Amino acid sequence: MKKKVLSVGQCLVDHLAISKLFHSLGFEVEKIDTQEETIKKLKDKKSQYSLVLINRKLDVDNSEGIELLKKIKNDPEIQNTKVMIVSNYKDVQQMAQKLGALYGFGKAELDKEETKKRILQSIEN
Repeated sequence: MKKKVLSVGQCLVDHLAISKLFHSLGFEVEKIDTQEETIKKLKDKKSQYSLVLINRKLDVDNSEGIELLKKIKNDPEIQNTKVMIVSNYKDVQQMAQKLGALYGFGKAELDKEETKKRILQSIEN
């Protein structure tokens, strides 16, 4: 069975680019749009994700991805979920790490070999 990744708040174009990368690494990718849907999906015991990717700004409602990260990491039921923020901004990546996320990547880094290595290492650990 393939490992699954939950992609949160990406626009369709970015979701397709991210999906292409993860499919090349052997993962299934599921798209979801809102914070509420994400929390519900993560609490559903039938849904097991190896990684959750949260856009810096969720496309549908323009809410902050960092706020969703905080909700996940402050909920005892789902706080051990592996999360990365999708952002090109280093300060956002550093803030996300301080809140318990793994160092993520930006859309400008999708074709870089180091991005692939970082993703695979984070999921394996």
